[in-house]
Amino acid sequence: MRTHRASDFTLEFVADALQKKGILREEDHRTASARENSQRARLLRETPQRGGGALRRADLSPVELLASFGFSDARREADRIDQDRTTKALAETIGLPYVKIDPLKLDVQLITRTLSRPFARKHAVLPLEKRNGALVVATANPFDRELFENLHGLTGMAIEPVLSAPSDIGRAIAEIYGFREQIKEAQIQVSGGVVDVSNLEQFVNLSGMDALEASSEPIVAAVEYLFHYAFEQRASDIHVEPRREETLIRMRIDGVLHPVYRIPKSVHGAIANRLKIMSRLDIAARRPQDGRIRTARGETEMELRVSTIPTAFGDKIVVRILDQQVLVRDLSELGFLPDERDRFERWLERPHGLVVVTGPTGSGKTTTLYSALEALASPEINIVTIEDPIEMVHEEFNQIAANPKTGTGFAEALRHVLRQDPDVIMVGEVRDAETATQAVQAALTGHLVLTTLHTSDAVGAVARLRDLGVPGFLIAATLTGVVAQRLVRGVCPNCAEDVLLTADQVAELGVRHPEEHAGKLIARRGVGCPKCRYTGYFGRTGIYEILAVNHRLRHLIAEGATPEVLARTARQDGLRTLREHAVLKVASGATSFEEAMRSTADSEGSG
Repeated sequence: MRTHRASDFTLEFVADALQKKGILREEDHRTASARENSQRARLLRETPQRGGGALRRADLSPVELLASFGFSDARREADRIDQDRTTKALAETIGLPYVKIDPLKLDVQLITRTLSRPFARKHAVLPLEKRNGALVVATANPFDRELFENLHGLTGMAIEPVLSAPSDIGRAIAEIYGFREQIKEAQIQVSGGVVDVSNLEQFVNLSGMDALEASSEPIVAAVEYLFHYAFEQRASDIHVEPRREETLIRMRIDGVLHPVYRIPKSVHGAIANRLKIMSRLDIAARRPQDGRIRTARGETEMELRVSTIPTAFGDKIVVRILDQQVLVRDLSELGFLPDERDRFERWLERPHGLVVVTGPTGSGKTTTLYSALEALASPEINIVTIEDPIEMVHEEFNQIAANPKTGTGFAEALRHVLRQDPDVIMVGEVRDAETATQAVQAALTGHLVLTTLHTSDAVGAVARLRDLGVPGFLIAATLTGVVAQRLVRGVCPNCAEDVLLTADQVAELGVRHPEEHAGKLIARRGVGCPKCRYTGYFGRTGIYEILAVNHRLRHLIAEGATPEVLARTARQDGLRTLREHAVLKVASGATSFEEAMRSTADSEGSG
C-alpha cells in the first residue's frame, strides 16, 4: 500500500488486476477503458435514484464502475463480475483482507460514535470492530493513506483497513446512520412532547431510502427504515421487545432470530404507537391486539400482520411479513417429491372430501393451503376460506375472518358458508368438536374441505379427529388424505461442499448395516460464506409425510384401529415418513444431515 496513492486507484488498475487473475477478458478490458467516461456520466445521473446504497461522493469507485458493465466472468460464463467478485479479487491482488459486510453483525454504537455520517459517506468508510487495540475499517479505496491518517488522528488507534464492496458500505451507512439519527431526533421530540403520529390510510406507501433522509417525522422514518431493512434481509418477522433499560429489535431470518438494533427505552412508546396506528389499533389500550398493514415493495404488494401484547416494560410487538410470492407458490416450489406432488394434486382434483395439513406452528401449513387454493382457483370454482386471522387477502378467494367474540367462530361461520354454494372450503384450523363435526359434514355433503390440525405426524390426524368427537365411520367416509410437514433450512448453494457421513450418522439415517456405508455416503453442508451470514444455510424448503387413505385404511379407521396399527399399515402401503423424506433431501443436497435430524426429531417414534 505504501507504493500507491489514492489517485492510483483507477478503473485501469482494477481491470488489470482482474485480467491477470483470469476473471476479465481482454476484449472486455478494452471495452471498459473505451467507455469509461460515458459509463461514469450515466451512473452519476442515476445515483439519486439508486436508493440507500448510493454514496454521495465526487467520483464513483472504479469497482462500482467496472461492475456496472455486467461483464461475465471469463472462468464461468453464467457468473457476472459484480462488486463482490471484483472487490474480492482486488483484495487478493493487493494483499488486504476482503470482508463481506453483514448488516446484522455491525456494531451500531461503535460506528455512530466513531464517525459522523457526512465523513463516512464522503470517504466511503465504515468502522467494523476494535481488535487488539486497532480499529478495523471497511474502505472502498485501499490506497487512501490520507484517510487512514485522519482516522488515526480522530480515534487515537492504529487503523487496519479491509476491502469491502462500495454498495455494501453505502447501504450500511444509509441504514445505520439513518435509523440512528431518526431515533436520536425522536428522543428529542419525545422529551419535548411533540411527537406527531397522525393517522394514515390502511395502505401505507413506504418512502424510498433517499426520501427518508429528508423526512421531518423521525418516528415515521425510523419505522420505515425498519421495514426496508427487514425486506432487504428476507426477514419473516420483526420483534420489538421492551426491556428495563432499552428496547431490543430482532428479526427472524430463515427461521432464526437475529438481534439487529438496541434503541433507547424513551422512544419505545412512540415506535409502538406508530406501529399501532399504521395497523389501525387502539394506542390507549393495554390489552393484546391484532392488526394488519398493507404496503408494497416495488411491484409486489405485501401484508404485515401486527400483534401487540402488554409486558412488564411496555407493549411487545411482533410484525409478521407476509409476502404473497412466498405465501402463495406453485405446488412444484413447495418441496414435494414428484410422487408426493402427484398424489396431493390428485386429492385436489376430487369434487369432495377432507384434506388435512398437520404440523407445529411455523411449519408452513398456511403456505401449503394457500398454494393449493391458488392451484384450484378459476372462474368456475367458488372458494371460501374461514381464517383467524386472515393471513393474506387474496382476490380469488372469498375470505371470512372468524371471530368468536362476535359470534362468528369457525363452526358458526362454516354453517353460514354452506349456504353460499361453495365448491372448496378452507377452514384455517379445527380447534373444537363443533368445528370438526361441521367440517366432516361439509366434506360428506359434496364439498372439498381443506383444514389444519396440530399433530406431529400424519396418522395422528385420525386420532385427533376422534378426540374431537368425530365418529370413526365418518372419518373413514370423508378423509381423503393427510399431509404432515416441517420446514428445514436449505444448504447455501454459494458455499456448499460434499461431506462423507460417519457410521453413527448413517445409523441415524436408518440405513441397515451402517458400518458398511461409513465414509461412502455423501451429503452436502454449507461451510459458511457472506451470502448465508456464515450459517451454511440459505432459504427454507418443506419436508412432507403424505398419508393417502386407501380402502384398507378406511376399513381400519371405521373399526377404530389404534394409531400404531394405522401407521404400520400405512408403511406397508408405501407411506414415506418425515424422517425418510428428510433423508432423501439430504441425499439430494437440498439440506444438511444436521438440519434433517433436528427438524424430524419430534416425529420419530410417534407412530
